[in-house]
Amino acid sequence: MHDPLQPRLRVAIVTGASSGLGAEHVRRIAGRYDQIWAIARREDRLLALQASVPSVRVFALDLTEAASLSSLSDTLASEKPVVGLLINAAGYGKIGTWKDIPLVTQLCLPYMEKGSRIMEICSTAAFQPLSGLAVYAAAKAFLLRYSRALRVELRGSGITVTAVCPYWIKDTEFIPVAKRDVASVGYIRHFVCAQRCSTVARRSLSACRSGFAVSTPGIIPFVHRLLCWLLPDWVLLGLWALVRRL
Repeated sequence: MHDPLQPRLRVAIVTGASSGLGAEHVRRIAGRYDQIWAIARREDRLLALQASVPSVRVFALDLTEAASLSSLSDTLASEKPVVGLLINAAGYGKIGTWKDIPLVTQLCLPYMEKGSRIMEICSTAAFQPLSGLAVYAAAKAFLLRYSRALRVELRGSGITVTAVCPYWIKDTEFIPVAKRDVASVGYIRHFVCAQRCSTVARRSLSACRSGFAVSTPGIIPFVHRLLCWLLPDWVLLGLWALVRRL
């Protein structure tokens, strides 16, 4: 329980922190907060991350389970930290399906204050429908619009929301998982011009600190966003059919 005579702990919360973009963000914000609450299912990965980033506090939770969300909620209520940064990088990468847990954002909002920031990890898939990735693209579109609407709802509070929309990222588990799926093998031949976690994390954190509503961390995601604004969906779907066969 928080002692009212002591200053409140200032924390960053990162979901999906055991690998990929989540883990990279943890490493890049090290030293900026009293603690980094790293949340993921795989405790061994989180402990390895803690060994290199001592300010990490491990939360081995499966955010698809109500009990895990309840555990996080109880910890927040008991310790009453200031959540200076929330990075929602949790997700499941698979050709054809994806699930996000926006409830984490709702749990953390009461503990945020002026100057706090939220980063929702979306994708350039949010900008257009994608055959073969229909559920994934639709879920990312939901998250992008959720982020944009939440940003407006929080106007005046001093809390900013940034939707991060990268292109393929080569050094995460998304591509290897997709390639292991028998149904998707061969559907996308190559993940052309895929980015790296370090580049996406660096650029997205910079955009977040600058207060951008949407971060397209690189030339390809920026051009993709522009094309999706200019061209109708049927043209974009045709271009996607060509790109996935490269």
